[in-house]
Amino acid sequence: MNNEQHEIKRVTVVGTGVIGNGWISRFLSQGYEVTATDPAEGAEQRMRQAVDNAWPALERLGLGEGASRDNLHFEPNLEKAVAEADLIQENAPEREDLKRQLLAEIDCAAKPDAIIASSTSGYMPSTLQENCTKHPERLIVAHPFNPVYLIPLVELVGGKKTDQAIIRKAQSFYESVNMKPLIVRTEIEGHISDRLMEAIWREALHLVNDGVATTEEVDASIVYGPGLRWALMGPFLTLHLAGGEQGMRHMLEQFGPALKLPWTKLAAPELTEDLTEKVVEGCEQQTVGHSIAELEQRRDHFLIELVQLLEKYWPAANLNGRI
Repeated sequence: MNNEQHEIKRVTVVGTGVIGNGWISRFLSQGYEVTATDPAEGAEQRMRQAVDNAWPALERLGLGEGASRDNLHFEPNLEKAVAEADLIQENAPEREDLKRQLLAEIDCAAKPDAIIASSTSGYMPSTLQENCTKHPERLIVAHPFNPVYLIPLVELVGGKKTDQAIIRKAQSFYESVNMKPLIVRTEIEGHISDRLMEAIWREALHLVNDGVATTEEVDASIVYGPGLRWALMGPFLTLHLAGGEQGMRHMLEQFGPALKLPWTKLAAPELTEDLTEKVVEGCEQQTVGHSIAELEQRRDHFLIELVQLLEKYWPAANLNGRI
């Protein structure tokens, strides 16, 4: 582990749900000492179990120097947990009032030069900064993707009061834990990736709701089709290749008019009881005979090999520059 360049040595994770435990596992796997805090009863036991479950996949991926589960400490008192941290990763439930209050408490208790990073998937950092009275300039969004310990993308977003030097320091830190930081230059609700995923999610719900496809058929349409291409190139470069020698220019000339056809439904369908049951029953039928733990293990093994393939075929990828 090389942390001299970003001067972050002590990390605290606030909130030990799925995302928080994913962060803990990733930080530990790269040799960091991690303090975790969560007021929920039984949180420490669930946290350590989650780390144990993730560890075999991390060992297979490759542990950093000094990586050990012994570097994990649980401190139930929030103020004590964040007092000496160089970076605090917040993972409270997606409720604006809760997050703003919690981040304000962290802002008061943390060192002046500590970075406060929220894992929020939807809220803008300017909103989250509003209750921070001491150092709102060091608060950012650092939005990961589940499972955090394997998926490398993290979206970094600054608010109106954020010091850009904090963004650069955070970028260096997240790179040190083998992540691919994507700096979102303009803050918007949902950032970038979640807005794209929400668009597909809305269309998927319409297809199920209208009886066009089952949940299994919708999943198959992505897994065996565009999902394979998107894993390497994303939507723009995929369509650039679809245009032949002239690339995107020819693609837009040929297929551009279809963009105005009423294929999609931008508004989400009403989440009725009937639609809810269709989605739930469909997912349960898809996974019958397989536990969630088994499915998570299968997913992790697949992601490890997929990330390795991506590094093999797209080694020069730069999220904030040219490929």
